[in-house]
Amino acid sequence: MRKIPSLTLYVVFSIAALIVYTVVEQVLSTRTGIGHDTLTTCYYSCFGGEILCCALIKIFKLKQENNDAG
Repeated sequence: MRKIPSLTLYVVFSIAALIVYTVVEQVLSTRTGIGHDTLTTCYYSCFGGEILCCALIKIFKLKQENNDAG
């Protein structure tokens, strides 16, 4: 069995959390008529920032590996 890197698992978790939040928010705002603008902005900022940080870690790790090999 192949081991999946923890960084990849965290990115998948973050994307899944964003999708689940979006669906739940759409259902709740449709039924109640109340939008949660500030909460949605903060939620997307948090998880979007986490995905961005993971991407930067991956990019700089790859650059470091290429510099060590070359």
